[in-house]
Amino acid sequence: MALIVGIVLAYLSRVGARRAARWVWGGVGTAAAVSFAFLGVLNGLEAELKGATALIYEGAAMLLAAGFLTWMIFWMLDRARYLRRELEGGVEEALARGAAWGLFMLAFFTVAREGKLLGAVVGFGVAGTIGVLVYVFGRRIDLRAFFRVTGVLLVLFAAGLVTHGVHELVEAGLPGGPVIFDFRDVLPDSTGAGAVLRALFGYSADPTLLEAVVYVAYFALVWAIGYLRPARVTVAPRTT
Repeated sequence: MALIVGIVLAYLSRVGARRAARWVWGGVGTAAAVSFAFLGVLNGLEAELKGATALIYEGAAMLLAAGFLTWMIFWMLDRARYLRRELEGGVEEALARGAAWGLFMLAFFTVAREGKLLGAVVGFGVAGTIGVLVYVFGRRIDLRAFFRVTGVLLVLFAAGLVTHGVHELVEAGLPGGPVIFDFRDVLPDSTGAGAVLRALFGYSADPTLLEAVVYVAYFALVWAIGYLRPARVTVAPRTT
């Protein structure tokens, strides 16, 4: 999200169209408002659920989020080489047509699709910092290297989401098999460093066999598809 907005703003500055940046910021602000409103709806729905139903809802939501995140990882790895060129070509076309709304919608959908209260606020703050760095140093950033490094982190986050989702379903009654180890007395997942690891990477102090298998399988599958497969030869899109 921040990367795309940062590239667009940097390009507008470079071509002397800084006044058009207000449309980009308008799209960002509107999408952020929509994202937080949707977050409120989801939190309200979750508050109404109890017992196993709440666990199933949380588990399914985490698995769905992991699915979207996995798609984004593959998209980043696939489009890294031509992303800047595509974005700058789209912005140039919008400026040539006087279609400022195109910049608004680009920013709106970029932010809206990533808007998922403390975690969201921290996420937007970190993303904003990255966006500033991209805006200032964007021409020096190798997007392929950037996406591959951040992609590794995202694979870990997504694997954690999958495992956490499965954990919720196990608590709701899904057979999970035996507990393979118990670190609740050493590194509990409810407080301190364990809670941070749980939030970021799906760490569990007492994982079941099913959770461990799902974690390893997901990580291996995504790594093989996204990082070990031969690179595709893609023809760069032509811009006018």
